[in-house]
Amino acid sequence: MNQSPAFVKSDDQAWEAAGDGVKRKILSYDSGLMMVHVKFVKGAIGYVHTHPHRQVTFVEQGLFEVQIAQNKTVLSKGDTFIVSPNVAHGVVALEEGDLLDVFTPAREDFLATAKPN
Repeated sequence: MNQSPAFVKSDDQAWEAAGDGVKRKILSYDSGLMMVHVKFVKGAIGYVHTHPHRQVTFVEQGLFEVQIAQNKTVLSKGDTFIVSPNVAHGVVALEEGDLLDVFTPAREDFLATAKPN
């Protein structure tokens, strides 16, 4: 796996469709760590799913109903959540918003589908 340059300008990175009303762009990464900006329109769903990566997410803006395993709560700007590997999780955008996801290790599946800039 390659890694991103040491400095990554968000405006230079391409958005990729990630579902109805959801798009993402990969920011900085190496094999052990990845940051991804995810944008949601109001009502968009990040469907409940699992993956082998540890994930921590920062709510940059908006209001989200977040589910981790069987637990649900509503998070807003400045809040965070963390998901252990292989634990089911998902979000619903209660209003338009942005999340910053950090994964360890990096999501090679995201890199495989990313369009070159």
